[in-house]
Amino acid sequence: MNTPDYTHVLTQVVDKLSDSNSFGGLFHQHKDGDPLPSGKSLYRIVELSRAILFPGYFGTPNLHTHTIHFHIGVDVEELFTLLTEQIQAGLCFGVESSGMATSDTPCRETAAKLAIQFISRLPELRQILATDVEAAYYGDPAANSFGEIICCYPIIRAITNYRIAHELYLLNIPLIPRIITEMAHSETGIDIHPGACIGHHFTIDHGTGVVIGATCIIGNHVKLYQGVTLGAKSFPLDENGNPIKGIPRHPILEDDVIVYSNATILGRITIGKGATIGGNIWVTEDVPAGARIVQRKNSQT
Repeated sequence: MNTPDYTHVLTQVVDKLSDSNSFGGLFHQHKDGDPLPSGKSLYRIVELSRAILFPGYFGTPNLHTHTIHFHIGVDVEELFTLLTEQIQAGLCFGVESSGMATSDTPCRETAAKLAIQFISRLPELRQILATDVEAAYYGDPAANSFGEIICCYPIIRAITNYRIAHELYLLNIPLIPRIITEMAHSETGIDIHPGACIGHHFTIDHGTGVVIGATCIIGNHVKLYQGVTLGAKSFPLDENGNPIKGIPRHPILEDDVIVYSNATILGRITIGKGATIGGNIWVTEDVPAGARIVQRKNSQT
């Protein structure tokens, strides 16, 4: 094949890929001043949030008590600016996707108010993340310090992203919460939907392969191990055969529940307070409080 043949093939491919019949729902048409949220900017938002929530462990390395007020102030100001921009982009995407876009919505003022609401929640986020650090430390005899937990344990990175994303999710901000939790999913292998509700003192030991669905409700002092799935058993369909969105379909784990590695818990069932679910168990029915569900031992012949 000579050079003209290459040109001909490339021209044909470009023509096919540019045909509106080929991309359907895969194409997003940008409007002037209305970009999609930026992955790079959202990564920076997570970095800033971690630096604010865990000062000295993330962000500025030479932080001390005399300069902490200054550095947190600088980080909060940058966070506000970036978050306002990204929330505005997320709102634009949301109204465009819903077909309800108008010439004056969403505005930057709305985005700024939502960014302020999120930032005002940072002290409470730090308090609950402190309980997650405690749960990871006291739940793992191999841990030597809180600092080791914060710096090294994947659950802290995953739960930090989740708690940031959950606050944005509660503010009804489109797209951005899911991007932030998927960043942690890629980084840690822990997949937590931002819509899940998770109480304090939550931890996951090791963590790889854990899945927590969108409508999960998890109480306080709950511990999961690697490979646990809190998923949906089935998807009710509408008259067109499409899954019905927004209905509760994932498990409820009450306080003090422990779920060991590779257990699968499916459907809108309740695992009662203080129950223990053994490894490699498939659970699709309610479990009473205090119960211990394990595999049966095979009798030897």
